[in-house]
Amino acid sequence: MDAQSQSQWDFTSDLEVDFGSQENASIVYAALAVDKELQPNKVKRIMAVSDGKLSVHFEAIEARFLRASFSAFVDVLTLATKTIEEFGQGMEL
Repeated sequence: MDAQSQSQWDFTSDLEVDFGSQENASIVYAALAVDKELQPNKVKRIMAVSDGKLSVHFEAIEARFLRASFSAFVDVLTLATKTIEEFGQGMEL
């Protein structure tokens, strides 16, 4: 990587959500991993699950792309979380 491509990703943000169990964190990860970034040349999203927590790292070339990606992600994360809260107990996978 040259210096120009390294400095391209100037805007970053990290999010960590504790789901209380590896199973719930993995369910949310699987549900959200299929939703790829619409502009991967402008925004990157890296997700991982560990110890019942979903960790997400965002990088973007401009603040507005970071904001839009983060906001959209939190919307679907909230939906997935509410679904687990509503239907998760005793749910067969």
